[in-house]
Amino acid sequence: MRVKICGLKDAQGITAAVAAGARYTGLVFFEKSPRNVSIKQAANLALLVPEGVAKVALTVNASDRFLDEITAKVPLDMLQLHGLESPARVLEVRARYGLPVMKAVGVADVADLAALADYEMVADQILLDAKPPSNAPLPGGNGLAFDWRLIKGRSWQKPWMLAGGLTPENVGEAIRLTGATQVDVSSGVESAPGLKDAALIKAFVTAANYMR
Repeated sequence: MRVKICGLKDAQGITAAVAAGARYTGLVFFEKSPRNVSIKQAANLALLVPEGVAKVALTVNASDRFLDEITAKVPLDMLQLHGLESPARVLEVRARYGLPVMKAVGVADVADLAALADYEMVADQILLDAKPPSNAPLPGGNGLAFDWRLIKGRSWQKPWMLAGGLTPENVGEAIRLTGATQVDVSSGVESAPGLKDAALIKAFVTAANYMR
């Protein structure tokens, strides 16, 4: 089981994620998010992540100029596109930066799963997240889950990750229903928006690995 702790903002959060056994650390570059970090902050945090734990930059409809700056100054292992990026844009980003790309796809009903066929042809990984409400200011990290039964028994050619409303209490059930081998959590391990809780991080990773 590979766990991603997303929205890390400080050294304590990085340390807690690594100590708990997370395989991915997520840094959010989106000003509207309470988990947003500056490029300077991210560069310093990335240096704390040991080899073997992936450093992932989450961006939302980012321009080449912004991605140029992030990738030039922050040592990264993966880019996560969490906006309305098209399959063609995913290809552009992969080619321009030479990094694996994870594309987030919002899911609310079975019709949303159709987009996965196009994205898995161009992305290195797919992130299945709960589709935010139309008036939501954030594309993710809203603490919402989708109906996991929608993907029960389904599989994709590319590695995929489950996200959206996961907590230490429900991640085991989510894994059981979906067959996920990778899970992503952000708000579900926070004591307040943007404030990661080391005990919750440990509990989440433990619960996820219990289902192996």
